[in-house]
Amino acid sequence: MNISTESPVQIVDAETERAVARFLGREAMLLDERRYWEWFELLDDDIVYEVPLRSVREFGKNEFVANAWRIRDDKGMIETRIKRLFTGSAWAEDPPSRTVRMVGSLFVELSAELDVVKVESALMLYRHRAQDPHGDTIAARRQDRIRFTENGARLLSRTVILADTVLTTPNLAVIL
Repeated sequence: MNISTESPVQIVDAETERAVARFLGREAMLLDERRYWEWFELLDDDIVYEVPLRSVREFGKNEFVANAWRIRDDKGMIETRIKRLFTGSAWAEDPPSRTVRMVGSLFVELSAELDVVKVESALMLYRHRAQDPHGDTIAARRQDRIRFTENGARLLSRTVILADTVLTTPNLAVIL
């Protein structure tokens, strides 16, 4: 990985940025196609996947409630969630949602950890279920850490910052 020293933020080289964009594009495709086990292989063993609870606060105040999460999973919990999708008991996803993810506004920078980059991105997820006349749109910012290993890139952590403070979707059973 080569870094630019043009700014205080350590920007990665174009090759690393392309690798991150390919990784996130492939991840979106796997999730949209419900290829959950292939997606699971992209996760680092130390993954932390979290969606903090956001609240409406006075301007300039922290919008996030300390230690309050809509989701906070490690790899074992993510595996349990995926297994549950195939049991017939995951009613929030029976029938399964049809999704289209758009990932953009990528900003990739070097982290203090060797072979790990920090990635900021925007996510727009369209979700439609069964015969509902309307679909849901979930907008979020994501803060990822991606580790480059000899076996390819792995998602080391993801924090999803939902734009909404009140969910407009009936559940968060889809992976963001």
